[in-house]
Amino acid sequence: MAALRPFAILVGRSEERQEMSTPAFLEKMKQGPVVVMTVMKGSMAMGPRFIGWFVYAVVVSVFAACVAGSALPPGSPYLHVFHFVGLVAFVGYSLALWQLSIWYGRSWTITIKATVDGLIYALLTAGTFGWLWPR
Repeated sequence: MAALRPFAILVGRSEERQEMSTPAFLEKMKQGPVVVMTVMKGSMAMGPRFIGWFVYAVVVSVFAACVAGSALPPGSPYLHVFHFVGLVAFVGYSLALWQLSIWYGRSWTITIKATVDGLIYALLTAGTFGWLWPR
């Protein structure tokens, strides 16, 4: 924090927002670099993050189940269940990540890798639903 203070980084107060439309500020932005930073408090303990990921996976699965359950009756073929659940789970796991590259300049390489991870999770979710779908 002490190293950042001399830079007088804007924190978004209204008088500073007015400054953001001045020619001097616009020139600074044009010259770059522009930084988007996430500052977190606390530790990097993995336990809460794993719990959050598990809850997230359950939420994606619930939405996938709602869509598939609305569209498919019990006894539907495995591939139909796989298709519906896989599409919904892929959207839930992956598509929102693209916004980070579009709006915040995140590397598209990172976004594509995360999208592939989302595809893998979606395939696992779809396979599980297809396997356990009521007969």
